[in-house]
Amino acid sequence: MPEYYLIIVILLFLLAASDLIVGVSNDAVNFLNSAIGSKVATFRTIMIIAALGIFIGATFSSGMMEVARKGIFNPQFFQFSEVMVIFLAVMMTDIMLLDAFNTFGLPTSTTVSIVFELLGAAVVVALLKITFNGEGLADLPNYINTSSALAIITGILSSVVIAFIAGALIQYLSRLVFTFNYARRMKWVGGIWSGAALTLITYFLLFKGVKGASFVSEQFIDWVSANTSMLLLAAFVFWSLTMQLLYSFFKVNILRIIVLAGTFSLAMAFAGNDLVNFIGVPIAGFESFKVWSASGQAAEALSMTSLSQAVRTETYLLLIAGIIMVLTLWFSKKARTVTETQVALSRQSEGVENFSPNLLARGIVRTMRNVGSAMQTVIPRSWMDKVESSFETNGDADAQAVDEPAFDLVRAAVNLTVASALIAFATSLKLPLSTTYVTFMVAMGASLADRAWGLDSAVYRVAGVINVIGGWFMTAIVAFTASGICAWVIYTFEMWGVAILTILLVLLVFRSSVFHKKREKSREELASFEQEGTSIAPAIMVEDTSLKVAQLLHDVTKTYKGAITGLLEEDRQLIQKTVKDYESLRERVDTLKKKMYKAIKRLEGPETGAGRLYLLVYDLEQDIAQSTGFIMETCRNHVENSHKPVKKKQAESLSSIVQEVDSYLTNVAMKMEKADFENVEDLKEQKKAIFNMLENQLSDQIQGIKENGYGRRNSMLMFSIKLETKDIVAVAHRFVKLYHRLPSKAEKEVMLVSSPE
Repeated sequence: MPEYYLIIVILLFLLAASDLIVGVSNDAVNFLNSAIGSKVATFRTIMIIAALGIFIGATFSSGMMEVARKGIFNPQFFQFSEVMVIFLAVMMTDIMLLDAFNTFGLPTSTTVSIVFELLGAAVVVALLKITFNGEGLADLPNYINTSSALAIITGILSSVVIAFIAGALIQYLSRLVFTFNYARRMKWVGGIWSGAALTLITYFLLFKGVKGASFVSEQFIDWVSANTSMLLLAAFVFWSLTMQLLYSFFKVNILRIIVLAGTFSLAMAFAGNDLVNFIGVPIAGFESFKVWSASGQAAEALSMTSLSQAVRTETYLLLIAGIIMVLTLWFSKKARTVTETQVALSRQSEGVENFSPNLLARGIVRTMRNVGSAMQTVIPRSWMDKVESSFETNGDADAQAVDEPAFDLVRAAVNLTVASALIAFATSLKLPLSTTYVTFMVAMGASLADRAWGLDSAVYRVAGVINVIGGWFMTAIVAFTASGICAWVIYTFEMWGVAILTILLVLLVFRSSVFHKKREKSREELASFEQEGTSIAPAIMVEDTSLKVAQLLHDVTKTYKGAITGLLEEDRQLIQKTVKDYESLRERVDTLKKKMYKAIKRLEGPETGAGRLYLLVYDLEQDIAQSTGFIMETCRNHVENSHKPVKKKQAESLSSIVQEVDSYLTNVAMKMEKADFENVEDLKEQKKAIFNMLENQLSDQIQGIKENGYGRRNSMLMFSIKLETKDIVAVAHRFVKLYHRLPSKAEKEVMLVSSPE
């Protein structure tokens, strides 16, 4: 079936282009975060430098392509038809996996994913062969390149420890030398320090990375290897003198040069090391197809021994891949989403933490505090004072301006220099080191050494690191399992299996894109609030909060109606939809919480009234969201557990109360939207009517219990719904009273002096 395998080859290259897009979206975090976090230059300048590094680094990847051909499995034990199954399963799984991580903004390792996808698909196909041939599990190691696979996996895992220690040690020494007021020390050590950093970058990227380039002759590589020491010394002298002259005579901030050079080098190292993850498998599939086409043998008979031979990838294929990667870097919104986690965990200042503490994080923080206290009793006090002076920051770390960098140029330079050196060194040894693991752990080690994890943030940051590392292990498990399943489907159902998986892939990517757009909309709203002007007028805060309350009340109404209607109709689908509506409601409350500190800080004037208004609004939103969530959860449990439906009279009473609450909340929301709080007597009367109705219904329920008409579960259901409904109506009215007691429209430009009681 030549057409079948031609379709697979075409599909492999289409998947390669897609994999480049999702892969770069995930890995852009690795080389952009230090430059963006330190705000070393404009975003446009950073992107141009990174794009150049990617394009040039793409041509240095040829030697790495052998990993996809023979690094994980022994190709001589597989026929052409079988390796094509493996390659196609790997590419489909890789896109699904990376796109899912990108959607949620989580950086994961493209190297780990490709290695375990190859391993999973190869193991499943090998097991199918073993079963068909009547062999035993003892023959499985013949099919898998266990020594190479274990070496790769061990190298990836050990890189986590090495990168963390290297980042922490070099950052600690760098901070001792420079302190946070690094401008004072630059004239003494800036030239030498910068020379060493740039020499590392030059050595590992030029003298080591050049060995993998597809266009470099063997003679030049031999000459570089023979003269490495001389070239290294010359580079150190050249860079040290150049940097010192630029600083002394032209007052150039040489740390910016290091960070930008590091961004270029890390982008180049990323392309050189990780390009195999995206196009190595399709290129191996294309080479296999050419060998099979020329052989004249059946696809099931041709052994793929040819994949064991070293082959240099054509330069034009690498250049095409480089162009796709550069375009993705510029235009992918998901590439910018993934950068948030690492910057948040490594920022010098405090702020909203993205991760909740866990038992392990608390234990680690307590242990490190005890170790630190013990060391203070051993180390002389004079030494401790000297060290402490190097870590003194200027001002309150939490009081930084909106546009201030997350960390300074010293840390950014260390992050980039150490990470690019480690990655490029691994590339020169043809080890598919995880750029994500290295850059993340270097950044975390540097953050720890730089005391970015203070007592108020340490437990959250450690929890974040634990969660990210846990996600890496999940990457390996999911990649192995999903790739194995895809391989079984393609191996068993052939063309039908390929068609089903292709449709599934398209649907999953489309759905994740829709989800990502919705998620980014709320993120952009919060980001724009953080980046707007430096102050807020109290009157503007009143308008903004009243509109937000109106939106929240609409969400409450929708969730409340959906939950009770789903209960009455025993509609599980409606209940599930209501759960999603409630999640949207909770997101509104969480957004207000995240904005609260900045909003209060940015208020104009010395008075606290407007700030207290914001605090009270948040408190009331928490209350009404909690009551709504309790009703939703109560109704869901009743329906999901298939309990007895409510009686007819109870259903009628619930329907009537839903109509009244819907009308009341809608009227309150309209008041909030129009900011018209001068006449609220009608709302007050409506609230009283609802309370009277609820009291009568509660009395009926109590009477029904005494007459043995209503059981325990039925009664607790009705009590829960109606008591929480009273709370919802009461809180909604408290919103009205809160804004009713504010100054009139004509007076809102005046500073709020005090908050209503």
